[in-house]
Amino acid sequence: MDNLIDILDLSVEEIDELVEKAKDIINNPDAYREKCRYKKLATLFFEPSTRTRLSFESAMLDLGGYVIGFSGANNSSAAKGESVADTVRTVGCYADIIAMRHPKEGAPLVASMHAGIPVINAGDGGHNHPTQTLTDLLTINMEKGRFTDMTIGLCGDLKFGRTVHSLIEAMSRYAGIRFVFISPKELKLPSYVVDDYLVKNNIPYEETTDLMSALPGLDILYMTRVQRERFFNEEDYIRLKDSYILTREKLSVARPDLTVMHPLPRVNEISVDVDDDDRAAYFKQVRYGKFIRMALILKMLGIE
Repeated sequence: MDNLIDILDLSVEEIDELVEKAKDIINNPDAYREKCRYKKLATLFFEPSTRTRLSFESAMLDLGGYVIGFSGANNSSAAKGESVADTVRTVGCYADIIAMRHPKEGAPLVASMHAGIPVINAGDGGHNHPTQTLTDLLTINMEKGRFTDMTIGLCGDLKFGRTVHSLIEAMSRYAGIRFVFISPKELKLPSYVVDDYLVKNNIPYEETTDLMSALPGLDILYMTRVQRERFFNEEDYIRLKDSYILTREKLSVARPDLTVMHPLPRVNEISVDVDDDDRAAYFKQVRYGKFIRMALILKMLGIE
């Protein structure tokens, strides 16, 4: 594959292959330590990031490669007005592969047309974040042992959450999947996501504003932030914000084998008293992100 801009750039077979490769890396890390020797990854991050940037960098270092790049637009010639196309043309002279985050939707796609080397979209505005989705998919597979026959609850900001939309896109291609969407009416899933992925593929789903009523039926609970700035008025925000805070007490009605996920960073939507619960997988999710990015780098560089 040349570039990864959208999770749908990958077939189900390619996702399964990446997941199996990541699992092999987890089980046999020493076998991969020199796989990218003398290869360079350029991390071009035009906006701040903690997990994604460090995950890419540690992935390349664990493969024996090198990392160059910048962690903010002010640290690059973008501050002087250089175009994305010219930046990646230049970086393509120095590196073998690019991971790029940009606040403008579509910027990584533009970059992929000019770089001359593979480009991975590490997040473009509210649009796509395919390696977060791959991280989510590896987490699901590691925790559940499958991608089929499960009920997935998505809770919080379903209107603007790019990780939620991408995960729905990806999981809609597997058999026996059912979704429960838990959100305030103000932040419900956009109708185009419902039409394009659920209705079109005859995937069962339900919508509710009540987390507690949904919890007992879930195999996976994917939490996201409910952000104050998404509301038209402060009263609605104050009325609703605590409804979507997951606590150990609320988990008492959930299945013992529930998996709780979150793309992070969290603010207060998962109480810290959940962190020690065996069902909490969000910090494992961070760890899995490095391994799936290692598998992706190898695939995109054509390294067996």
